Amino acid sequence: MTHIMPTYNRLPVTFDRGEGVWLIDVNNQRYLDALSGIAVCNLGHAHTAVHKAICAQSEKLLHTSNLYNIANQELLADKLIKKSGMSNVFFCNSGAEANEAAIKLARKFGHSKGIEKPAIIVMEKSFHGRTLATLSATGNAKVQQGFEPLVEGFTRVPYNDVKAIEDALKTNQNIVAILVEPIQGEGGINIPAPDYLNQIRRICDAHDILMMLDEIQSGIGRTGQFLAYQHNDILPDVCTLAKALGNGVPIGACLARGKASEILTAGAHGSTFGGNPLACAAGIAVLNTLEAENLIALAQVKGDNLRTLFSEKLKDNQHIVDIRNKGLMIGIELDKPCAELVKIALDQHLLINVTNDSTIRLLPPLIITKQESQYLVDTLVAIINAYTTQIH
Repeated sequence: MTHIMPTYNRLPVTFDRGEGVWLIDVNNQRYLDALSGIAVCNLGHAHTAVHKAICAQSEKLLHTSNLYNIANQELLADKLIKKSGMSNVFFCNSGAEANEAAIKLARKFGHSKGIEKPAIIVMEKSFHGRTLATLSATGNAKVQQGFEPLVEGFTRVPYNDVKAIEDALKTNQNIVAILVEPIQGEGGINIPAPDYLNQIRRICDAHDILMMLDEIQSGIGRTGQFLAYQHNDILPDVCTLAKALGNGVPIGACLARGKASEILTAGAHGSTFGGNPLACAAGIAVLNTLEAENLIALAQVKGDNLRTLFSEKLKDNQHIVDIRNKGLMIGIELDKPCAELVKIALDQHLLINVTNDSTIRLLPPLIITKQESQYLVDTLVAIINAYTTQIH
């Protein structure tokens, strides 16, 4: 009997500890984690640098309050600004909270322009969180069901469709921002046209609206740049982070630049735990390690290598629609729903995920080795081939 609310269909396994890309269950069985806790553990499990930082900080100070200066918060903010090109940071505890901050920032920006009911353009198949506002921004009716009335003020358009954005701006004079994922994770590892973000930047500049990028899944080195927008040589007005920033310690961040950096002032927003000394110590250790081990550049190489291996080994499987990646965000799309593969893979001691019903999502730790990558490919290819033979 469990007293946990049944908000997850949990798989029948309980993990006791982790070592790099491996998780070990309570029966001492090892599993290759090709999901990284859904893009959280970019440095793998029980990484020495993160472990030492958490232990050292826990002996000194866990929490004060944002009523006071926090040295670790200042240091982490400086590192994020240097790596991102943004201007300032609001720290919180999760991706949903970071996106809430961005939504509030956009609305306040709209009101400063005299817009009574500011609206934000969001995308179909997007995912921005589970709070009421971020749920409303999310482009998935399934996760919204039962929580109506949704928060108003969101205009939805198809992903990777610049004309749809331009058309929406023609018909709605209240739009103050565009909120978009550089790569849709929950939506199926959807990678837009190479100039998609550049076109959105151009549109935002032309209409004096905010470009807000949700980098919660794509950020912190996963795509081969520290932030995915850096592939496009642009800067957004707002960027949200979480997941891999703490490698498992809850932390979120909303970064702003230029006019957006002046919107949230004292008393306008806050967070009790946001940016506390412990979470920021973990964040500092993560950023230092990414740099020291050159893991960001290697993510591009490792991801491209995995895509090449999968493409070669699955080239004769007619049920494969597409294999795509940006660094270590990898999607293998099948021509039929394949959610059953998650349990089948678990039985083979491999942790994967299926999004958008028919896309296998792989988000392995950035520390994955060549040998572990080969093991991942060999194991998953065998699973996919056996499964698609049965459904044929």
